[in-house]
Amino acid sequence: MRWIQDSNERSWLAPPARALHLTGWAVLPLRAFLGFTFCFAGLQKLANPGFFSASNPASIQAQLAGAARRSPIHGLIAPLAHFAVPLGVLIALGELAVGLGTVLGLWTRLAAAGGLAISLSLFLSVTFHSNPYYTGSDIVFIFAWTVLLLGGSGDVLSADKVLSDLARDRQGASRRAVVPVAFDVVQMACGAYDSGRCRARDGEPCAPGPCPFLARHEHSTHARHEAAIDRRTFTMKGAWAGVLALSGLASAGIVAGIGRLAAGSQSPSATFPAAGAPLGTAPNTTSTQSAKSGAGPGASSSSPATSSPATSSPATHPTGTRIGPAADVRVGGSASFQDPSSGDPSLVIQPSEGRFLAFDAVCPHAGCIVQYDQGNKIFACPCHGSMFNGETGAVENGPAPSGLTRIAISKGPDGQLYVS
Repeated sequence: MRWIQDSNERSWLAPPARALHLTGWAVLPLRAFLGFTFCFAGLQKLANPGFFSASNPASIQAQLAGAARRSPIHGLIAPLAHFAVPLGVLIALGELAVGLGTVLGLWTRLAAAGGLAISLSLFLSVTFHSNPYYTGSDIVFIFAWTVLLLGGSGDVLSADKVLSDLARDRQGASRRAVVPVAFDVVQMACGAYDSGRCRARDGEPCAPGPCPFLARHEHSTHARHEAAIDRRTFTMKGAWAGVLALSGLASAGIVAGIGRLAAGSQSPSATFPAAGAPLGTAPNTTSTQSAKSGAGPGASSSSPATSSPATSSPATHPTGTRIGPAADVRVGGSASFQDPSSGDPSLVIQPSEGRFLAFDAVCPHAGCIVQYDQGNKIFACPCHGSMFNGETGAVENGPAPSGLTRIAISKGPDGQLYVS
């Protein structure tokens, strides 16, 4: 950075001449994008109660279920479903920490390593099967993070640089600055330069590569001095990181609270309130086998156990598994449930009065969970933009290679919906 004087105004934020030739200024837009994106992603998860609700098709539980079917590391993902909510909180806080560290330039390489790890895990669990591969955003994030992992913040608008300078000031050392210098200037400053040759190299031609002036080693006393500065810098950065972590947690708590208050003040979402509870466990859930025999744990409790087949009353609902009341799916709207046969997150819609359709909500492209767009009457994948017909589930816009799987559903006389 440099001081610029223009009409008696000074700005220490102004870039130096030919700033794009310096790594720190060149990667500043990338730092801003990655940092803001990860902060937004973490806060968005914390502010959205549906992200932690198993009945929501975009929840962490639904995403893990979809990833467990297609991911190359499905053996590692499947057990995580038992810890979905803590894992979701950990991911959200991790994204927030990575984003703050990147934006502020604090522990920049460590933040980049965390961002790369998160992007790599998302690539292996969600977008591994994207075809062509460049349609998956996570692989792009992986290589974007490698730039900051290798180069750091470049000491531009960076807390790392500020703390390093403070540590040097307290040790009584001069501040270091990387300044681009033409090699002919180095030749002028070097006492061994002699008419294009280097006396320190026995008259060899002077060149930047083997130049002893540029490659000279620090004295041991100076190295010990630098080690003391590094220790002080490390301590200060750790203290700042602690303060930033507490501030981030407080902000996350406030955002999460606001998100839940906003969700509570809105009209109820079109999902079954107890979609996760009745699946296969409710007293009136009847399997096909139980319906055929007229007895078993799924039989109606109002029917006498000794009734003969000739005098027993007919079944009061279709065979299959009850998923919730039909009244909870308004006309033109949708509701989410878990397919009892596959365990996949699924959606039921009511396109017209009394007509219900159900589909597996896992996108065939990369395992993301689709959502129903009521305005356009389509199913849309939030990951890569695939769109599916709201009536048939057929692909209307790729890159999904096939349509959504249809699920048989019917409404019983008891007002409940049943899938088989």
